[in-house]
Amino acid sequence: MQSFQEMDDRAWAIRQRYAALEAARYGRPWTPEEVALGFVGDVGDLMKLVQAAEGVRAIPDAKARLAHELADCLWSVMVLARLYEVDVAAAFTRTMDELEQRLTD
Repeated sequence: MQSFQEMDDRAWAIRQRYAALEAARYGRPWTPEEVALGFVGDVGDLMKLVQAAEGVRAIPDAKARLAHELADCLWSVMVLARLYEVDVAAAFTRTMDELEQRLTD
């Protein structure tokens, strides 16, 4: 299994490849806001697959597609963290510490 840093580096490398593709197709790479909008679309797709997993929407291969979409959303979060210079691993640790503290208070 890859470490978080390896996953983060791979996510960023793939984003760089998409940026080159966007520049070739559209004359410029997506802005951070456009990347975030793409993430919103992925979350919408994720919700449809969650509905399928709960039996209220018919989508073939829903479980495999749900796994793919969760990974796609994680990729978007990692890319957005890089774009906005957020150490998401450190932020995750701090946030989990805060949540745990709330649960013990």
